[in-house]
Amino acid sequence: MQLFEKNGHQIIHGDALEVLHSKVIPDHSVDLIFIDPPYNIGKDFKGIKDKWKSDEEYLEWSYKWMDLCIQKLNKSGSFYIMTATQFMPYYDLYLRNKLNILSRIVWSYDSSGVQARKYYGSMYEPILYCVKNKENYTFNSDDILIEAKTGAKRKLIDYRKNPPQLYNTKKIPGNVWEYPRVRYRMEEYEDHPSQKPILLMERIIRASSNEGDVILDPFAGTFTTSFVGQKLKRRTIGIELNNEYVKTGLRRIEILEELNGEKLEKPLKSYEVRNAHSDLIPGLFDQ
Repeated sequence: MQLFEKNGHQIIHGDALEVLHSKVIPDHSVDLIFIDPPYNIGKDFKGIKDKWKSDEEYLEWSYKWMDLCIQKLNKSGSFYIMTATQFMPYYDLYLRNKLNILSRIVWSYDSSGVQARKYYGSMYEPILYCVKNKENYTFNSDDILIEAKTGAKRKLIDYRKNPPQLYNTKKIPGNVWEYPRVRYRMEEYEDHPSQKPILLMERIIRASSNEGDVILDPFAGTFTTSFVGQKLKRRTIGIELNNEYVKTGLRRIEILEELNGEKLEKPLKSYEVRNAHSDLIPGLFDQ
């Protein structure tokens, strides 16, 4: 286990279960937890395979870190958790006896990749939104308002009110969220097979935390949770097992400029390399 820290932001290089078992993160000290764990669907995370021997083993492992995360959450804390569609029913049944589930959210997106041919392909990922105490939790509704299309565009009048008034032009989002997946040519893209969008994390963090609050992401990946939390003036803790993703986090959160003699720079994408070479040698890629 290795801890890096700067300006209220921590990156912990280690196994999530081991870190959560330890006292590095005190119990009841975290205001918001966002969990995007491995989905047990066979993705390759730079040499670490996302696949357990059986679904039962995967779920047993998941329940262990869920319990540990709940211990870290303070009495008014919020808890968001994702997983593959086939495992979310198990997560839901397990967590409903430990937390208050307030919303079952669908993150919906289009996909330009190869789709299923003999069944309906998956075009969404589920998110559970839970709190420890449904009478006392943070929900900053004014910070996440979106356009109410009926009221804003059609300018309808609500005649039930006295005097009649225009319908509201803003509303709290429903539980279907449409954000594009992170694509290779997007500025925010990092080399990771399941990176979550900045806009998705902004909504969660704005809604369920305040400036100065502590946010925990036990499977930090590209450290988007920490990146957004930093921009929104929260304190963050990200746990990550893979050394390459830890380096990504150290760079994105600006904790270190180099590690073990290696300068931490974002790698150029293939088209950026081509553009750089074409600027140096005009006409090189014209043929």
